[in-house]
Amino acid sequence: MPCLPVRCRALRPSPSTPAKRGKKAGNSITDPIFITSTYTFADTQSVISFIEEKQPREEYGRYGNPSERVVERKLAALEGGESALLFSSGMSALVVLLLSKLNSGDEVVFFDECYHRSREFCSKHLARFGVVTRQVKACDYDAMEAAITPRTKLLISESPTNPHLSIVDLDRFADLGRRHGVETLIDATLGTPFNIHPLAAGIDYVLHSATKYLGGHNDLLAGALVSTAEKTGIGPQPARHHRRHQLATQYYLLERGLKTFELRMSRHNENGLAVAEFLHGHPRIEKVYYPGLPSHPYHEIAKKTMRGFGGLVTFLIRDADWQQTARVVDSVKIPRIAPSLGGVESLIEQPLVMSYYECTPEDRRKFGIADNMIRLACGIENPEDLVADLKQALER
Repeated sequence: MPCLPVRCRALRPSPSTPAKRGKKAGNSITDPIFITSTYTFADTQSVISFIEEKQPREEYGRYGNPSERVVERKLAALEGGESALLFSSGMSALVVLLLSKLNSGDEVVFFDECYHRSREFCSKHLARFGVVTRQVKACDYDAMEAAITPRTKLLISESPTNPHLSIVDLDRFADLGRRHGVETLIDATLGTPFNIHPLAAGIDYVLHSATKYLGGHNDLLAGALVSTAEKTGIGPQPARHHRRHQLATQYYLLERGLKTFELRMSRHNENGLAVAEFLHGHPRIEKVYYPGLPSHPYHEIAKKTMRGFGGLVTFLIRDADWQQTARVVDSVKIPRIAPSLGGVESLIEQPLVMSYYECTPEDRRKFGIADNMIRLACGIENPEDLVADLKQALER
């Protein structure tokens, strides 16, 4: 048998060659999807060993899944955290954290531009169990500090906030919690780990509605919480135990989304800035909320803390009532009317109609929701097409 050329022989691994890093089950290029609801044990002793030794294997589908663990490790790496937990939604992630940390008589402080369902859960539902919720003006750190009492357990904010896109000074927020011995949480759904890094600033918990930018395709519901191993529940904190009631089920779609996350976020950032700059110079626009614009009140903080400014743009139509504003929403051709954000398709909504229709005018004013407000979540379409579409809608 003729000898192989040296070049070909070099392609043959020797018996001592270690396995390649990242080898997956079945030699698959993607992580396999496990659809089983339960996992078997060889014998009774295997069950006992699993319990006593806390072996890192699966037991029941609601408690964990091999593929889910893969996604959690990737999310923790993206955020620079030790541990991540997946949930069925971003709201579930917050609820589980609150339930794992708060007892009757405890208090939580929100900036008032946080997601209104989050604040509502605390003020209406946790209040029934004796938990006190305090809300202060967004980015008013003195007011938040004044609201802290010996019973305060958690300080909560988004950054950027939705829909006003206020930017939190992460260093100052973290320092506030640290000085008072109170843990801090940032909902970074709009910021994403591409644009901001709360844990690096000293924030205790980072929360995501992974339904949005992390998933990125408008086809899954998921949430995530990232922190240290101890805080997420591998240590004495019980968040991981409580998570058993709120586990995500579409982890494989989230893993798929993470593969294109950086590419998509670059385009989201590009589109958001292009649209915001166009709107800022249009005579029919009264105001644009976008941290990438120098006119934004938190522009300097955004430049300091953010890599990019995201794809969400909120704006007010000049001298328009809610019906005239609705006609602008109805006149665009590319964005679809829908309540979410962060996907590859652009979405548009009128907050008064989509999220605050049943609120009183007084409550809408309190929340800063104007009749002439539009929220546009830019997808990854061509930015020139998005601008041209908005131009024709505003000129109608």
